[in-house]
Amino acid sequence: MAPSSVTRLQCLVVGAGVVGLAVGRALQRAGLQTVVADKNATFGMETSSRNSEVIHAGIYYPQGSRKAEFCVRGKQLLYDYCSAHGVEHERIGKLIVATCETELPILESYAASALANGVDDLRFVDAGILRQEEPHLRAVGALHSPSTGIIDSHGYMRSLLHDLEDAGGHFVARTHFIGGAIERSGILLRDASGETFETQYLVNSCGLAAPSFAASLSGFPSAFVPQERYAIGHYYALLGRSPFNQLIYPVAVNGGLGTHLTLDLARSARFGPDVSWIDTVDYSFDESRKGRFVESIRRYYPGLDESLLVPGYTGIRPKLAGPGEPNADFQIQTENHHGIAGLVNLFGIESPGLTASLAIAEKVATLLLGNHAR
Repeated sequence: MAPSSVTRLQCLVVGAGVVGLAVGRALQRAGLQTVVADKNATFGMETSSRNSEVIHAGIYYPQGSRKAEFCVRGKQLLYDYCSAHGVEHERIGKLIVATCETELPILESYAASALANGVDDLRFVDAGILRQEEPHLRAVGALHSPSTGIIDSHGYMRSLLHDLEDAGGHFVARTHFIGGAIERSGILLRDASGETFETQYLVNSCGLAAPSFAASLSGFPSAFVPQERYAIGHYYALLGRSPFNQLIYPVAVNGGLGTHLTLDLARSARFGPDVSWIDTVDYSFDESRKGRFVESIRRYYPGLDESLLVPGYTGIRPKLAGPGEPNADFQIQTENHHGIAGLVNLFGIESPGLTASLAIAEKVATLLLGNHAR
């Protein structure tokens, strides 16, 4: 690649989802002149707008994992940020429910995992108390997580973008990079319009497309490009008033956290996501899955009127592990891994990516700038 005209940047973040915006904000505030670019018409149009909008507590993730570390750290950062910036949110709380006696030991394992991760506010709730607090719920016991919350994710991303721009950074939409090269002078990128950019620092926050973006960089070692795997999840909405006052999660199933009930800030209820594997990014809604939703939901909500269950939306998780494999951790690749100065790849940033976004941004800024990041 030998372009005749090049736009030179100091720092470029590719992907304006919640993590890309948080990273761009952190880098700009740390002193790097930063541009956040996205191929879509605006920010947050993919994974960041197709999720449960839950602030997770940090219960399920293995001790010492990045997911555990960044979720617990990110949760506090996110609550503080929302309070300081007027982003709508609520510590609504969550019940993780056992619907039969054989699931009670799973709750005990969750409590132990949470404590190991520094989450020490869980309490066990017996069936009698549950009947008083949530009369529509069928369960033999539950763990209550008071620090689980909900958030206006679009409002949060809009606030991050405002912070980025207020600090002197820039966001550009409809910029689709189709290739690039690792050069001595920096990293060159070419967009679909034929323009070429050179950047000293590059953060790959492309979510679902992060591996293919890394693979498009000539000179990047292919051994460090993971396989793209997509797990689609469907969400059904419940018409009318929610029968529950807080989030309801069954014990986890392989690949996800089960068909749980979440509430938005207007107290509308939705169920999901389920898990199925797809080969290409396709947000189509498969209405044939409704029967499985109804069966799963009635395990803890036997009074469900299935006529009130209507298709909502789908979301796709950027997975690093395939079906039947253990869940993979977040992967943050730097020069220490792949040998390319100034390049950070963010791979497999699925749940709890929203909760962890500010902690991930904090980490990326430190990796690129050392202790000078603030």
